[in-house]
Amino acid sequence: MLPRFGEIAADAMRYWEPRRVLYNLVLTGVVLAHFITAWPGSRVLLAWNTLFELIFLGVLANVCYCAAYAVDLFAQYSALRAVWVRRRWVLLAVGITFALVYPHATVMRASAFELQRSPLHG
Repeated sequence: MLPRFGEIAADAMRYWEPRRVLYNLVLTGVVLAHFITAWPGSRVLLAWNTLFELIFLGVLANVCYCAAYAVDLFAQYSALRAVWVRRRWVLLAVGITFALVYPHATVMRASAFELQRSPLHG
């Protein structure tokens, strides 16, 4: 007998929502690490445009995080539910790994562009 959708959705939320904090901390850590290692040149990035872009990218990253729900709900309705519930941490690890690529590339691209335009760049 298949569990009700409400039970599966509640289980997914109990698993994924607390881990969203970890996801956001890891992504924030990448951005801060780039900012700190590029200091003092990165101070040219301290502008409202950069803040708005980072907020937008943070919202976009959290929308992408929600894709885990689709995979989780699908897997929980499959015959592999018992295995999936014990192994869904793999999806979290893969998702965080893939999510790290975009902010890393974005920060590197923005830093290179801003540093080229900076009057501090010789």
